[in-house]
Amino acid sequence: MAKESMKARERKRQKMVEKYAAKRAALKEAGDYEGLQKLPRNASPVRLHNRCQLSGRPKGYMRLFGVSRINFREMALSGLIPGIKKTSW
Repeated sequence: MAKESMKARERKRQKMVEKYAAKRAALKEAGDYEGLQKLPRNASPVRLHNRCQLSGRPKGYMRLFGVSRINFREMALSGLIPGIKKTSW
């Protein structure tokens, strides 16, 4: 499990990106790079990092499902993800 402070930091960044999205787009359209630099650093979407919704794990993230590979495997084996089953041949 990730520390709660790391999960909270990512949520805070996500909110800030959403808050400044329109302003960033307008400044980029106008070519005002000095104005872009004056925005908070965490308002940049590049600073976001995908984390597992359940455990907060930053690595092994599966974008389609929003969870880490470990949680995905547990959920798939227990039948919690529709249409996913372990293959065998």
